[in-house]
Amino acid sequence: MLHLRVFGAGPVMEEVATSVSALPGADHITRTDAGDRSGRSLVTADVDPEAADAALRALGRLGVPAEDVWLLRLDGLQPGGAVRRDHGAVVWADLLGQAGEHARPVARYLALMAVAGIIASYGVIYSNGILVVGAMAVSPDFLPIAATCIGLVARRRRLVVRAFWTLAAGLGTAGLVAGGLTALLDLAGLLPSSFEVGESALRGLTAVNSSTVVVAAAAGVAGVLALETRASAAVGVAISVTTIPASAYLGVAAGVGEVGKASGALAVLGINVAMLLVGGSVTLVVQRALAPSPGGRDRAPAR
Repeated sequence: MLHLRVFGAGPVMEEVATSVSALPGADHITRTDAGDRSGRSLVTADVDPEAADAALRALGRLGVPAEDVWLLRLDGLQPGGAVRRDHGAVVWADLLGQAGEHARPVARYLALMAVAGIIASYGVIYSNGILVVGAMAVSPDFLPIAATCIGLVARRRRLVVRAFWTLAAGLGTAGLVAGGLTALLDLAGLLPSSFEVGESALRGLTAVNSSTVVVAAAAGVAGVLALETRASAAVGVAISVTTIPASAYLGVAAGVGEVGKASGALAVLGINVAMLLVGGSVTLVVQRALAPSPGGRDRAPAR
């Protein structure tokens, strides 16, 4: 269930209340005046996810500023144990908002990718799978991947470009940090004597096979569904399993001057990213096709 809150003043608020009341899936519409001379009032309503995009479009046609509209997610139980469920409906305004937020290479994102690169490089050097998993848990790279998928399906070219650039910047940061750390360890003589690129237990990171395609596509599906349900942190490892290890492997190989031996890792990384985008985009297309209302075709402004 979603809770709609609209702030405003003047006769338009009466139109807001009327428009929201006319929407299927909107209940408990109320209008509360501020009680002073400002003339401002608040309109609230409980809205089914299927009606959310239609409600936002209606408010846009009335000229209500975006900063005066809030749409909140609510979880709760009704008396007797009854639960109102959203049946997996996609709120495109919500997805576009999240995509816009995650399509920018902010400092925190790049810092986390750098940390992931450090941890994963040690995992590659010491053939330590636990460290590689830890790096995957730290990495937030699936956020720009999901944003790219949303931009592709919503046909937002600028969003796609920004999100893909953010993804590339993050993976590049992880690889560069891994390479720089490995080079320093090599100069200091701190690399294990038994270490050799292509001979570790993680050499499978350089081999393309059926699992490369299938796992990445499945991870793309999981990532988009997680973003919709706010379970992104729990599914982040499933996404990063296809990106961070290969990026770190490339960086480690470059750090010891053996990048030629890890050329397969670049192919693995490229195929993984492509299949993540395919899996995530197909998931959104299927959800939009199965939506019971045209809300999935909302033309909200690009973020």
